[in-house]
This record gives sequence, structure tokens and C-alpha cells, in this order.
Amino acid sequence: MGRGVLLPHARRLMLVLRPMGFSTSAPVASTREPLHVCVVGSGPAGFYTAEKMLKGHEGAQVDIIDRLPTPFGLVRSGVAPDHPETKIVVNQFSRVAANAHCSFFGNVTLGSDVSLSELRKTYDIVVLAYGAESDRSFGIPGEDLRGIHSAREFVWWYNGHPDMCNLAPDLKNTDSAVVLGQGNVALDVARILLRCTTELASTDIAGYALDALRSSTIRKVFLVGRRGPVQAACTAKELREILGIFLLQSLKNVHVCIKEADLVTSPADKEEMRNSRIKRRVYELLSKAATVHQEKSNDDRKELHFVFFRKPTRFLPSEDGTTVGAVELEKTHLKDDGVTGKQVAVGTCEFEDLKCGLVLKSIGYKSLPIEGLPFDKYRGVVPNLRGRILSNESETATVEPGLYVVGWLKRGPTGIVATNLHCAEETVASILEDEKKGVLVASSDSKRQGRRGLLEILEQKNTRYVPFHDWEKIDSKEKTAGQLKNKPREKITAWDELLKIAKEG
Repeated sequence: MGRGVLLPHARRLMLVLRPMGFSTSAPVASTREPLHVCVVGSGPAGFYTAEKMLKGHEGAQVDIIDRLPTPFGLVRSGVAPDHPETKIVVNQFSRVAANAHCSFFGNVTLGSDVSLSELRKTYDIVVLAYGAESDRSFGIPGEDLRGIHSAREFVWWYNGHPDMCNLAPDLKNTDSAVVLGQGNVALDVARILLRCTTELASTDIAGYALDALRSSTIRKVFLVGRRGPVQAACTAKELREILGIFLLQSLKNVHVCIKEADLVTSPADKEEMRNSRIKRRVYELLSKAATVHQEKSNDDRKELHFVFFRKPTRFLPSEDGTTVGAVELEKTHLKDDGVTGKQVAVGTCEFEDLKCGLVLKSIGYKSLPIEGLPFDKYRGVVPNLRGRILSNESETATVEPGLYVVGWLKRGPTGIVATNLHCAEETVASILEDEKKGVLVASSDSKRQGRRGLLEILEQKNTRYVPFHDWEKIDSKEKTAGQLKNKPREKITAWDELLKIAKEG
């Protein structure tokens, strides 16, 4: 990487770089050449960063690049189709893209179409916001059996992501699916598997996914967690939604199953709930659901099982030897970790098999490193201080001038869409502070070319990028097709077709 600025001990580092009261709502006057900014990634973190930069610096010229021909990242490919209210934010992002000082370059891949080194030579500021496009794994036997997918892959599949349009999960040869994990994504995939398809038909779910769900034979979904209901990773809002749908609305045909024994709390559990309103509320919702559904049992209904105190130890094949047929689970109990006071799951050497024909692993997304970028492989993030990328996390940390990070790549795959707003504000505040201090000033013989330089690089590599007005052709075609089916849009899901439509007209 380029030469860095040597900094003292990390604690002193935080004092030296303490924000100087910058507000992204008060634009910094442009007294020199335009400030050329490249944001890599067009999801919420990327667009919020672009918006704050444009508001915070009058001379900012912002280019957003993304490997997909479609913008908006997880708002398009990650938010569940039955959560249309969350997707309204794309209207705000579209206004950002329409700004005369902002350009979108879709179908441009960092690492192949343009390198990080090339971007740093071309722009005054490079902000990495490309998120997490891989998955954590268990590393246990049988994980490569057919019928085992990550939750991310399944979510991308039903949301029409072009990388997963051919996933074709088998939903017709089993009545049981196991979801490993109990976070918000796990709740999403369980809800989609069990929800009435007549309701999904009016969403922007991918057409092929709707067809597959209509013919699905899955009647039982098991949400499996290593720890107990107090430690469930979902938020109260998401849990309230899925339980509310099943209890009160058209999915009264789903029976929620929770063992009473799993709801027994220890003194340590009670202490956790005293210290966390969210944990307390999640536990209360689960307890209420267990009581209500015991009173209204109906053998004709589908089933959603919350399975606590279990961890997978291996995946077992079915009779054909290649497809998953069951998950071996080890019973666990909670034990203080002896360091932080956090309760961790410890195996008891008692095992049981849970039969299924589909497994979705919802244990976390994972960011991927790129050449020339410092990366913490254990945490799956780029080491940084309030968005400034550091060469490492040692006591002699080095700040990489002009290189910043935001979103999941900065903090890990946590939070909701709005979390990225605060994350972007912090990173932009660091950028504006550095700009004021002159840290970003290039020497007179190495002025950055910005957008012009990027266009030259893409032309040299014969990369056909998709500008925002070409994305609008895709957008228009999807909405028109959706109107015929009473949907917000009918997503175009194949790479070739997306690029063909973008090229038309």
C-alpha cells in the first residue's frame, strides 16, 4: 500500500484523531480543485456516504461503483420482499444519484475491472463500502451435502440476485427445513418458507422463487440456536412481526412450537434481562407465543419450531448419500466464559438427530479481502479508526491517507439499514476533518483525475459500465412487468438480460 502516516499507541491515536466538531450538514467551502471521491459499493452504506459527502463538501465529486448493474445493494437483494416499507429508502438514494456531482458506475468490479491501487491514484478519497458477500461456515462434517445452503444464498435467490438465480433449492422432496441461527435473517427465511404464497404474490419476490414456494412441500421449519431464548439474536421488532403474522393474520395456519423447559431462566438469564430491555422483550414475546399456541393447537397447520440449547455437530446424508437427510445436534448448557461474564454454550455430549431435507445456515455474513487492503480475517472487517483505514491493529498503527471504510466492512455484519446512516456520518466526519487538516492534499505534480481517470481505466480494460440512467431502463421494465401481475416490480434476474436491457435505447 502507499506510504502511511505513522501514529503512536492506539489509545493516544484516538486522542490525536478526536473529531473537531465537524458536521456533515455544514458544507466545507471548496477553495481548491474538486475533491474527487470514489465510493465502492452502492448499498445503504455507500449511498449514505455519498449523500453526506455531497452535503458536507461543496467541491465533492462523488463516483459510486458497484459490481452489479443494479444499485442499492441489500435494499434490493437482502431486504425481504414482504418488507416494502424498508425499501422506500431507494427513493432517497435515487435523488443522491441524480445529483449533478454524483455518478453511478454499475457492472464495475473492484479487483478485476479496476484495482484498489488504481483507484487510490485516481481519487483523493476512496471509501470502501462493498459489504459482505460471503458466509461463515461451521467447518463440520457433511457441510458440502446437497440441500445445504447459506441463508444469504437463499435470500439472494428469492430476491432475484443475478448470482443466485440458478440456485434452485429443492423445496418439493421434504416436509422439514432446518434454519441454523435465530437472528433476523433466520426469521426472514423461516417466514418466507411458511408464509401464504397468495400474500407473497403481491410483493417483488422473484418470479421463479414464487413458483417454487407455491409447489413447496415444506410444512415444518426448525429455528435452531446454541443458547436459550434470552440470548436469541433476533430483535423484538422482527420477532413480534413473525409471531404477529402467525397469531393474528392470515398465517394463523402456522403453529409456533416452543418447549416449556426451554423457557426456564437461570439467575444469570435474569441478570441479562435486567441489563437489556431487548433481551427481556424477546423473552416475553417467546413466552407469550408458547402459551397462546398451546391453547390453539391444530394438526392441520404448518409448524414453526424454536429449538434452543442445541448446536450442530455434523450433517448426515439421506439414503442417496449425497443429499442432507438430518442434522446431528448436541445438547448444550450455558456457562460463564470466565472473562467477560458472557454466557456461552457448552456441549453436554448428548446428541440427537433432526431429520430434514433442507438446511439454511444463518450464522453470519462474511466480508472478503481484496489485494492491497489490510484485513482482519478473524473479525471479517478492515481495521479502522472511525472509518480511517489502518494498516493493522498493532500499537504502531498506520493510517492509510485517503482510504476509508464504511458499513459492514467497517463494523461487521450487524445492524439494520438505518445503522448505516450513523456509520456513514462517522466516516464522513473523519474525511472532512482530514481534508481540513490538509492530510488529503496531493502534490502539485500528482493531481487526481477522478471521474476522467476512471473512465480511461474502464475504456482501456474494455469494461462496459452501467450508468444510472441505464439502470433506470431496467427499473422501468421491471415495474411495467410487475403491473401486469399486481406486483411492485417483476425483477430481471439474469446477468445477460440485465446488461442487454441497460444497453437498449
